[in-house]
Amino acid sequence: MRTYTCVCGNTLFFENSRCVQCQRAVGWCPGCDRITALVDMGNRSYQCGHSDCQMPLTPCHNYRVHQVCNRCIPSAKVNSPEALCDYCQFTDIIPDLSVPGNRQRWYELETAKQRLLYILEILQLPFGTAEAGFDPPLSFDFKGDIILKDALWRTLGKGKRVFTGHANGKITINIQEADDQVREQLRVDLNEAQRTLVGHFHHEVGHYYWQLLVKNIWLKHFKSVFGDHENPSYTEALDHYYASGPPKNWQRDYVSAYATMHPWEDFAESFATYLDMVSVLHTAVYHQGTSATLYVQSAEFDDMISAYKQLGILLNEMNRTLGLIDFIPEVFTPAVVNKLRFIHQLLRAAQNDSLPTTEAVPCS
Repeated sequence: MRTYTCVCGNTLFFENSRCVQCQRAVGWCPGCDRITALVDMGNRSYQCGHSDCQMPLTPCHNYRVHQVCNRCIPSAKVNSPEALCDYCQFTDIIPDLSVPGNRQRWYELETAKQRLLYILEILQLPFGTAEAGFDPPLSFDFKGDIILKDALWRTLGKGKRVFTGHANGKITINIQEADDQVREQLRVDLNEAQRTLVGHFHHEVGHYYWQLLVKNIWLKHFKSVFGDHENPSYTEALDHYYASGPPKNWQRDYVSAYATMHPWEDFAESFATYLDMVSVLHTAVYHQGTSATLYVQSAEFDDMISAYKQLGILLNEMNRTLGLIDFIPEVFTPAVVNKLRFIHQLLRAAQNDSLPTTEAVPCS
C-alpha cells in the first residue's frame, strides 16, 4: 500500500479520514485514485484537494453517516443522499448497530475489505456486483451469532451460528473476527501461524476465484497441481481433518496445515499467500524503492518470489527482535512455489477481465 500527501504536506494513509496535522477531512478520490484533502464547497459538496484533479466529490453515505468508510463518489454520479461508494456497494448485510461495539467491528471489517478490493484492482482482476450484471457477483455479509437474551447458556443451534465462508460469490464473515481477543484465541486454539481480518478476506476470495476462473476452464490443470477435489468429498475430507489433523511433514507440500484438508482449501490458502505476497511487494515498491521490475501487475513470478523471500528474512528478524510472531510464516518449498506459480499464471490470464478460454500451460 502506498502513502499519500495532504495539502498541508503531512503524510496520509489509506485508511485516513482526517489529517492529524491540519485536521482537514480527507478521503479517497476516484478521479485521481489518491487519498486527498476534501475542499468544502458547501451544501455537502466537496472538491479533490489535488490541483491536478479538483474533481467535485460527494462522501459515501457510510462515510458521512457511519464513519466506517473514507471513500468519495464523483458528484456527477450521485443520485441519492444514501449513495454508496464503489466499495461499500459490495456489502449486502452489515452488523446490528444497536449492539454496543458493532459499529467498530463494522469499521474493522470494511477497512480489511477495502484493502482486499484495492489489491484486486491492482492485479486488474475481474469482479463486480449483481447490479452491474457480473456473474457470479461478489458480495459480503458481516453478521454475528444469534444469542438468546434470556438464555445465554444455551448452545447455539442451527441457523444461529454464523460461519465465515464463501458460497457462489457471497463472502460471509462472522463479526467476532473483528475482536482482537477472540481472533487471537482462535488463532492459538487452531494452531494457526497467523489469523487476521485481511487474511480471512484473502482466503475467502480465493474460493470465489476458484469458481470464477478454475471451475470450468483450468480444472484439469488444477487437479494436476492440487489434487482431485471430488475424491474424497469435501465433507469426508473435513471430518478426517478435524478427527486426525494434518499429516506429518505437511510443510513440505502445503502452505499451511489447513491447506492439507482438501484441494479447495489448499487452493484458497495458496491464493491468500499469493495476495499476501503481492500486497507486501506493492508496498515495498513505494516505501523501499524496490526495482520497478517488481511492479506486481507485470513482474515475472520468479522475481516476485525471490524478492518476497528476501523481504521475509528481514521482516521476520525485525519481528523476532521485538518478540512478535513471524511476519511471513510460510515455508516456500518447491511444491508450495509450484502452487503459487499456478495462481500467478491463472491471475495473469484473467487480468483486465480477459478470462482464459483454454487450459493453462502446466507449471514447470
